[in-house]
Parts: sequence; structure tokens; C-alpha cells
Amino acid sequence: MIIDIIGDIHGYADKLVGLLHQLGYEHNGQHFVPPPGHRALFIGDLIDRGSQQLATLEIVFAMLDADVADAVMGNHEYNALAYATRDPDNTSQYLRSHNDIHRRQHEAFLAEIPFGSEQHEYWLQRLYEIPLWIETDYACFVHACWDIDSMAILKPLLTEDNCLTPAGLIATAKEDTIAFDALERVLKGVETGLPDGIVMVDKEGTERTRVRVRWWLDELNTRTLREVSRAPSSALAQIPPDALAENIDFELKTHKPVFVGHYWLTGTPEPLSPQVACTDYSAAVDSGYLTCYQLDTEQPLPLTASHFVQHYHDEKHI
Repeated sequence: MIIDIIGDIHGYADKLVGLLHQLGYEHNGQHFVPPPGHRALFIGDLIDRGSQQLATLEIVFAMLDADVADAVMGNHEYNALAYATRDPDNTSQYLRSHNDIHRRQHEAFLAEIPFGSEQHEYWLQRLYEIPLWIETDYACFVHACWDIDSMAILKPLLTEDNCLTPAGLIATAKEDTIAFDALERVLKGVETGLPDGIVMVDKEGTERTRVRVRWWLDELNTRTLREVSRAPSSALAQIPPDALAENIDFELKTHKPVFVGHYWLTGTPEPLSPQVACTDYSAAVDSGYLTCYQLDTEQPLPLTASHFVQHYHDEKHI
């Protein structure tokens, strides 16, 4: 069996259709049908940013309903649920605040699927059906980080299939709790603090005193902070070159290959490490290409660059 692991779509349905056709999938009038011996797996962040939110959801969920595909939840699906759910401790507020930054992040989705509408409620319920992670005999699939310890914390808050429940959503949305930190690890990755006085501005314009960590590297705590950080070079330049990464509490506790999205990579696809591959190559911007890794379940390792497939939607590659 070949698993076609498809990266973050972010509402770019045209790119998704182009990639599926390129991979040999054909539409039968109801859903895309994979070529013999193939199955699709979507690595999360189906929504937000692009102008084809509804079309993307309809394509993906038609494949899920036909049992020709699987999916894991991304942080944007989680955020959509939290944005629409009132805080039981303060019913005038939502679990994810409706501030300007969060509204901008979610505006493309709500432009097509109006907040509070019957259609909105339908798609929120469908998002609850997407598990936070999937583990098989041959590989592990999660949106941002395969952290066994965080997953053990989350497990009592989930269904048997690792799907969120409304109670689990509430529990994981409360900041400064163990459940919140665990959810952040799984759906957003590992972070560590920046040296005192250093503030980075992310692509959303938010100031941050913490930075994402390239958790797939070995011996994280013996490397420099610049070496382990996932940030633009201009931001990394603010970090003293001799500042060490310290107290990063993470260890990859599986021998299986791990597949993630989330990280807005660019350039020619290649595995992040001998054991970890990312299929997010920034399809949510015009210059980014929707990317797939074709995993052979009979021979999952070694991970190789030759197993990546990108859909070149622009004239430059035609």
C-alpha cells in the first residue's frame, strides 16, 4: 500500500485537485478515487487563509466518508472549534478570543461559512471527527510533533480514536494547564524561551518571547539556540551565536517514521531527519507548492527525497 501524505491545504482547493490528479486520483462524481494500492492521508490545516474553504472541506470529507483517506487535526481546525465555543467559566467570552489577530487568521473560513450559521455548526461537528494523531504498524502521523508524553496527558480527554470531545476542547483551551501545554506540543510543536530581552515578530505580526524548536534533531540540549530554532534568518540573527539551547524537555520515543505538516518549509523537499518528514511546503501562499510524501507501507524506511511529489501550479514549472 502507498499512503499519499498530503500537506497543509489551507483552503486552496485548486491546488488540492491539481495534486490529486497528478497522483492519479480520479473523481467518480462523488469523491476522488485513489489509484489501485493507494490511500490518502491529510496532515491537518485544511482551513484558513485560502479562498476555497468550503470546496476544500467537501473534497476531503467526501474522501473520508468513502474510506479512501484519513486525516489528522491541525492547529487551525482546533482553533476553529475553540473560536466558536464559549468559555463555560465566562460565557461572555470564547475559548479562543475574538481579537484582531485571531479574526484575521480565521476570516477566510468565516467569509464562506458564516459564524453561527447552520452550515458553520455542521462543519464544526465534522471537525470533531478528525483525530489528533494516527499511529499504524508502519508510521506515525501528527500535525506538528510526535510527543508520546504529551499524548499520554491528552489521551483521557479524547475518544478511543484520539478525537477531541467538547469537554476535551474546554480542558485543553485553558492556558497554564498541563492539558493546554500538551495540546500545544502536539498541534504546534516544541518551543523554548528566547534569551532575556529578545522579542521576535512572527508572520502574523505577533511579538513572541519563545521560538519553535527543530525537535527532530538529536541532542537538542547540546546545540546552540540558533541551530535548533525554527525562525526566519533575520529573527535568528537577534540570538547571540553562543547562546545554548537549554532545558528542552523532549525526546522522540518511537522508531517508526514520523510525518508532520505545520512548518511552512520552502525549497526542494527532503526529509527533516532520517526518521521525520514534513509535507508542508507553504501551499498557503501563491509561491508555495502543495506537497505529498508517498509512503510505501512495506518499506517505510529509509525516508528519501525521491518519495516527495509537488504540484507545480504556476507557469514557471509548466
